[in-house]
Amino acid sequence: MSVSRDALVEQLVAVVRQRLLDPLEILLGIDQPADRVRTAAEDWATQLLGEDQTAAVMCIARLIAALYPGDHFEPPVGWWGTPFGRVVARRAGYPGVDHVSYSVAGAMLGVTRQGVHDLVSRGKLARHADGGVTTESISNRMRSLE
Repeated sequence: MSVSRDALVEQLVAVVRQRLLDPLEILLGIDQPADRVRTAAEDWATQLLGEDQTAAVMCIARLIAALYPGDHFEPPVGWWGTPFGRVVARRAGYPGVDHVSYSVAGAMLGVTRQGVHDLVSRGKLARHADGGVTTESISNRMRSLE
């Protein structure tokens, strides 16, 4: 379940361009050099994949706040299968959420909903009292597989 650094950098560059730079270029005529965005994305990838858990979580918080603004972070289920989604799931769980449905847990782990059910039944994932699976147990599972 490891994430390719190059794939992570490419996704971050694409999302920054799509969500931040392209709108600024359209509205204000501001064009940022691509190399500056790539350098920043490489620095973020180093933090996200590095040994320092606190630095990774802080980087995730900054990126989510800037790239996915709003009152509640709720990415589409498929987002969890992207390089950044997998890093977020492993390092920070689902920010602001303590449990998710079996289908979201499956997307975060890269397994089917039935696979999540089997993992819960075998005690590999923790069931939440309100239903679904705890995000902490998903993150723990991802870290244990690396």
